[in-house]
Amino acid sequence: MRQRIEIALLVGPALVLFLGFVILPVLLAAVYSLYNLPPAFRWEHLADPERFVGIANYERAIGNPEFIRAIGNNFVILALSLVIQGPIAIGVALLLNRRMRGRGVLRLMIFVPYVLAEVIAGLSWKLLLQPQGGVNAALEALGLGFLQRNWLADPDIALWTLFAILTWKYVGFAIILMLAGLQGVPEELSEAAAIDGASWWQIQRHITIPLLGPTIRIWAFLSMIGALQLFDMVWVTVAPTVRGMATETMATYMVQQGSFGGQPGFGSAIAVILFLISLTVALVYQRFALRRDLAGSITRGVR
Repeated sequence: MRQRIEIALLVGPALVLFLGFVILPVLLAAVYSLYNLPPAFRWEHLADPERFVGIANYERAIGNPEFIRAIGNNFVILALSLVIQGPIAIGVALLLNRRMRGRGVLRLMIFVPYVLAEVIAGLSWKLLLQPQGGVNAALEALGLGFLQRNWLADPDIALWTLFAILTWKYVGFAIILMLAGLQGVPEELSEAAAIDGASWWQIQRHITIPLLGPTIRIWAFLSMIGALQLFDMVWVTVAPTVRGMATETMATYMVQQGSFGGQPGFGSAIAVILFLISLTVALVYQRFALRRDLAGSITRGVR
């Protein structure tokens, strides 16, 4: 009984917060999504049978080309993050893990973009990438004026520009995470392999990177969920007209239609779809990729 009381006291506050700020909003969104609600709706609107539309909001979302394009943009960013940011983070982490002068300063410079607030980073890049901004001015000064573009307003390159900003912003976290994982790789294995004649690349390929696997899988999971729920950097950096054409994500489309479009029921349906997609990806990834890591952390019958 004493143990149960201790557990209740320690877990209770966190559980209350989780239920109030995670589970309850999800349930309310699921309820709202079944209704055609006015912008300033009240609880009595939920009792109006004429406003109950069932799954009509979901059918509308699935049949909307803009929302389907938004889903595609999320998965494009997800794939690019895994394919590009992952190797960059691993390569830089391997280099910074070696003894060199100024290593601490380099680590700090790489991690600084991650600790910047998304609004500050987004507005900064929005100013730099204007037609008369710093990026085009630098290209002109270097004699590369032919490369000047309207980086955030051209639908053909807006998504790639956005991904470059996201990489600058978040790759520092991946690098720090990889560096932390490298601290758990025994140096004795690398030294033994070097004595046996293995090159630096062979050591990294056959010893270091395989032992870094759990860290890589955790980072990939966090990166996937972040890519699916991407909102703030897109909302702050890219103009609404361009978001609708090329860089709209599920979260920005949800806010645009629900909050600013005066359609809370439709916006709630999009929120539920986003939640289900994220949950499905998380469960599938946990089932097939994280199972080996989770299996070692679960103990049964230990007293």
